[in-house]
Amino acid sequence: MQLGLDFTLVEALVAGVDEVGRGPLCGAVVTAAVILDPARPILGLNDSKKLTAVRREQLFDEICEKSVAWCIARAEVEEIDQLNILHATMLAMQRAVAGLSVTPKLALIDGNRCPQLDVPSAAVVKGDSQVPAIAAASILAKVSRDREMQALDLQYPGYGIAGHKGYPTPAHLEALQRLGPTPIHRRSFAPVRKLLEQL
Repeated sequence: MQLGLDFTLVEALVAGVDEVGRGPLCGAVVTAAVILDPARPILGLNDSKKLTAVRREQLFDEICEKSVAWCIARAEVEEIDQLNILHATMLAMQRAVAGLSVTPKLALIDGNRCPQLDVPSAAVVKGDSQVPAIAAASILAKVSRDREMQALDLQYPGYGIAGHKGYPTPAHLEALQRLGPTPIHRRSFAPVRKLLEQL
């Protein structure tokens, strides 16, 4: 496929890969892979957790517009319960890299382990604050999952999902006790599993 890229850019075809949503009690784990374009720099890339929601939204659009390629992928609640959260996260990362419209020369994965990929890969601990492409991936994954949580909050009112994004906050645990688990709750996670055992 003729991409019209110059050689310096081809040399720089590095995908950053990150995930959001390993810790929550509900919802999918969302991953993203991004290949940045060195000719179109994006200012202000950082670990998504260190940015305001407004800034993340702004950067989301800029990343989608300026990147050589990007892909957002996921593993569903059923897959998390079946595989466990680690293996489901690896699966979602595989899907994000496989979904890129351009094959990267290298995939840099945030964290301390890599999924099985068809391209060379390396793990980078705290990569989202060190590698711009990983920071970009963390922003795409975070914004995408946060939007999803806001939609699920409307679908399952009373749990406060838009606020805590599914994480096991006191408010979320109290709502779980009061209302019981929903279809989007991860049955393999201890607080949900224990509640189901009591029913």
